[in-house]
Amino acid sequence: MRTKRPIKPLAFQAYFIPVLLLAVTGLIVSLYLAYSHYKNYTDLQYQSFCAISQAINCDTVSQSPYSIFIIPVPIWALIGYALILLLLPFAWQPKGRDGRMWSMIMLMALGYNGVSVALAFVSAYLIGSYCILCILIYVVNLFLLWFAWLIRRRFASGGIIRNIRDDWRFMWQRKRIFLPGSAVFSAAVILVIVLLPSYWRLTPEPLSSEITYGLTTDGHAWFGAENPQIEIEMFSDYQCFQCKKMHVYLRKLLGGQQQKIRVIHRHYPMDHEVNEIVKEPFHVGAGKMAMLAIYAASNGKFWEMSDLLFEIGGHHQQIDLNRVAQKTGLPAAALVGALKAPVIRKRLTYDIWQGMKLRIVGTPSFVINGKVYEGSIPVDVLQKYLR
Repeated sequence: MRTKRPIKPLAFQAYFIPVLLLAVTGLIVSLYLAYSHYKNYTDLQYQSFCAISQAINCDTVSQSPYSIFIIPVPIWALIGYALILLLLPFAWQPKGRDGRMWSMIMLMALGYNGVSVALAFVSAYLIGSYCILCILIYVVNLFLLWFAWLIRRRFASGGIIRNIRDDWRFMWQRKRIFLPGSAVFSAAVILVIVLLPSYWRLTPEPLSSEITYGLTTDGHAWFGAENPQIEIEMFSDYQCFQCKKMHVYLRKLLGGQQQKIRVIHRHYPMDHEVNEIVKEPFHVGAGKMAMLAIYAASNGKFWEMSDLLFEIGGHHQQIDLNRVAQKTGLPAAALVGALKAPVIRKRLTYDIWQGMKLRIVGTPSFVINGKVYEGSIPVDVLQKYLR
């Protein structure tokens, strides 16, 4: 009778190397997500490779207010994977002696998985869109936890609390490396939190005497040139991130070009309650926001109202008419009446019809010399008008 050969256990390196590769992968993916987050807020024409559809779209996730927790979430991920990589040299033992550091790494990986579950919930139920690279991060975290658990089970002995205590003692015995390393790492994290520019706060330039603005003969708000060489009609939605970004950057860009270019604001809320092309609930409340802006325009407060509505829409906040009244100086009772006024609804419907005639299916859309540009304006279109 043939006897079974005993299964030879894998060497420690067979467990350690996958953890190292997983941590490096997480670091690289987080670095790309941080770069993509930055480009989403600062580059007018940026679109990541994983902006595939409404449901699978890394950019939608980056553009949501949930992508920021004091600083952008991808930067927190960078810090987390960097910390694991800093601990791995202490965990390296050619024979896995005593499973040193793996209880601590396992608890960190468990925490990372908890964050993954929370972020997956936010993507599914609050944002309504998934990020492919974020899902890859979730997988990395899951395998990190699994390998750390395997290593601890294979090489460590004793309870987890005792192991963590021993891990701290082990690092303290190497304090010549541990203390300077932890000090540099902590200082770097604090500097990032304190000094990182708040590029995600898309705040429009304040209205000033340098920016000319007014109303067209048919009541549409404009800024830029009184006698322009070129007019840009911007069809916009107050709950659209790209609209807010273009609203901010066009005002900044044209602040010194008001003798050449005029931007005219048109309303095109992608709200199923007011826009026929939207068949399912989407950007709910954007129609009411547009009506408030139309009322404000007739009272000389359009740009103050528009700036406020983009801020509210960007944070997915409910419209608080008392706050709107306080910020704009318009009576709260009049704002309530504006949402019910047939003449304002008619003005909004006219803008939407004009957009539909131009076959506009998304925002922002720009009409220049009768041609429609969706999403952004090609640089070459404006180049000859800009210094």
